[in-house]
Amino acid sequence: MSFLRTLGSSLNCKDIAVDLGTANTRVYSRGEGIVLNEPSVLAVNTATGAVIAVGKEAKGMMGRTPTGIAAIRPLKDGVSTDFEFTEKMLRYFIQKIHKHRSLARPQVVVSVPSGTTEVERRAVEEATVQAGAKSVLIIEEPLAAAIGAGLPIHESAGNMIVDIGAGTTEVAVVSLGGIVISQSARVGGDDIDQSIINHFKKYFQLLIGERTAESLKINIGSALPMGNDRLEDEVTGCDLVSGLPKSVLATEADIRRSVEEPVSRIVHVIKEALDRTPPELSSDITLTGMTLSGGGALLTGIAERIQDATGVQVLLAEDPLLCVAMGDGKCLEGFATMKNILTSSVT
Repeated sequence: MSFLRTLGSSLNCKDIAVDLGTANTRVYSRGEGIVLNEPSVLAVNTATGAVIAVGKEAKGMMGRTPTGIAAIRPLKDGVSTDFEFTEKMLRYFIQKIHKHRSLARPQVVVSVPSGTTEVERRAVEEATVQAGAKSVLIIEEPLAAAIGAGLPIHESAGNMIVDIGAGTTEVAVVSLGGIVISQSARVGGDDIDQSIINHFKKYFQLLIGERTAESLKINIGSALPMGNDRLEDEVTGCDLVSGLPKSVLATEADIRRSVEEPVSRIVHVIKEALDRTPPELSSDITLTGMTLSGGGALLTGIAERIQDATGVQVLLAEDPLLCVAMGDGKCLEGFATMKNILTSSVT
């Protein structure tokens, strides 16, 4: 009997909700809120495939790994590009939350981009099950973002959510508890970072890393002139001509020019979604505006850029980085009222 009590205790684990993002994975635990927020990165031994580090520790190794070790991001554009490493990363996070209890098998709510194929969606589900989930329930990311942003999704009025993640930009009009129209483009924060890297290669003959590009985006990046052209930052990288370290001064205007292409693509997908919105819901959005979520929503001036291009008021969610994870968590907590918007999966 004591053995059975011990076994029951080891199996007693809390269900979780996972925002499996291209850049970061966030986990919500039932009754506790968000308990994990770490980069979606693994450091692996390239010869054996063994995982050396996961999350924050692995991200700290990016651009600094010796021969034989690689820092890998197993997700691209919001979907798994490497099933094995996605499963290993999820397993690590699940066991970390459950204090490394190997018998913990929680029910998991996981969000996926609305533009994913059935094959891509299935890969996420199966990786989650292989990582230790008892069962998996799927929700589309823009719907989760709308719930997490506090939009009244069950009302008949139309609400527009724009979730700008690292790998995808998701636009959806939500009404009566479901998505009426959605538009998805595989462009986001990673593309903005890559555009900055390409800009320095082309105009400064300087090779910089992803972390440097991300820092420039955060510190002096903008989507339109904000009167901060005197802002500048020293950038150090590798001179493509000499191969030696070199530093240059980059201005806010430099970074704004470098990010123009991906920002224009983000604006374009939003305008496409508005064009496809039924007239009655379009009039609702004109009155209430659209809400921005995701890390890309924090780029200076992007809300103003979208508002200028569309003529629709743009509001920033209270905590844009956590909207999807909070929406996933609200579905977990309020399963009885939210189950109709979740999709069952493999068991």
